[in-house]
Amino acid sequence: MLIGGLVTVVITFVNHYSILAKLMWLLAVMAVLYFVGTIVINVIERFEAANQKKLEEEEKARLEAQEQALREEGTVEEKDDVSGDTAT
Repeated sequence: MLIGGLVTVVITFVNHYSILAKLMWLLAVMAVLYFVGTIVINVIERFEAANQKKLEEEEKARLEAQEQALREEGTVEEKDDVSGDTAT
């Protein structure tokens, strides 16, 4: 916003605008940049929230897969124990 304000002031100064016109242009540029910045922030936050949700779902799926693998390993060990095969 500061750069936008600086550019506006320099352009209006070079073109010999009146003080009132300079202030009106500066106000308009600041308002536009404020609204654009607000929109950009909202879009970024929306994408971050979606990415966070996706990461949480992936982590949950990974943990469930690990738990399932551990359960299957436990089931395989139980089957080996039940068969009576002992290596010792």
